[in-house]
Amino acid sequence: MPLFGAHMSIEGGLHRAFERIAFIGGESLQVFSKNQRQWHAPPLTPAEIARFAEARRKWGRGPVAVHDSYLINLANPDPAKAKRAVVAFAEEITRTESLDIPYLIMHPGSHVGEGVEKGLTHLTANLDRAFSRATDAGSVTVLLETTAGQGTGLGSRFEELAHVMSHSRYSNRLGVCFDTCHAFAAGYDISTEKGYRRTFDRFDAVIGLARLLFFHLNDSKKERGSRVDRHEHIGRGTIGVEGFRLLVNDPRFARHPMVLETPKEKTLQEDIVNLEMLRSLVAKD
Repeated sequence: MPLFGAHMSIEGGLHRAFERIAFIGGESLQVFSKNQRQWHAPPLTPAEIARFAEARRKWGRGPVAVHDSYLINLANPDPAKAKRAVVAFAEEITRTESLDIPYLIMHPGSHVGEGVEKGLTHLTANLDRAFSRATDAGSVTVLLETTAGQGTGLGSRFEELAHVMSHSRYSNRLGVCFDTCHAFAAGYDISTEKGYRRTFDRFDAVIGLARLLFFHLNDSKKERGSRVDRHEHIGRGTIGVEGFRLLVNDPRFARHPMVLETPKEKTLQEDIVNLEMLRSLVAKD
């Protein structure tokens, strides 16, 4: 069975995320390592790192990933803005390493009108610059997230992610986080058996399934190919139950971390319901 979990708030301290994921019975976790609406944060203190490690040990379940700040756009053609993004992303890599977390998930960013080709060139160069700044964080794998393709966003086509991986000097430290809502909104059909098979055959041919290390499980409020990123609860959107049934029973992803990013209140009851739905779809031996 896949390792189902959710993105959790770090309100009250990073370590509090483990209380929340344990409450819903999650087996994998995604967090921000700081307030994602701010460019910078003070370095993590030894006490914060120790509290996080102890809470993680007590939880004792599965994989953890950090998601970077949505402010960061490594594809920005403006030199000053790009430099700011590079510094911020290097800090994200360092913070992820200090917490002993293997994965840092990022949105590929936006070309802001320069075009996809130039955007990918900027993204790759700036990603490499961030890696080279974070010299003390060599164990972190950066996962490029599939995107819906809103506006001038990059990463909605598998070929775009493959371009970054093939041109980066740090290709061996890059992988993919597959967001179901984003991929569907970008035009990839994962809602039917035929479409699902074609989508992952294409992914394998262009990128390689070995690069797919993490999933975001979100249904979509909008139709396939809308290029609009709007998350919905599992089975209540346009992907539907069948698409998720196909995914959670795919033996190639039997032990992959799959986290929810669906809407929720502080009670976390929505996460509990969504996890129950996902687990009910897993075929019994």
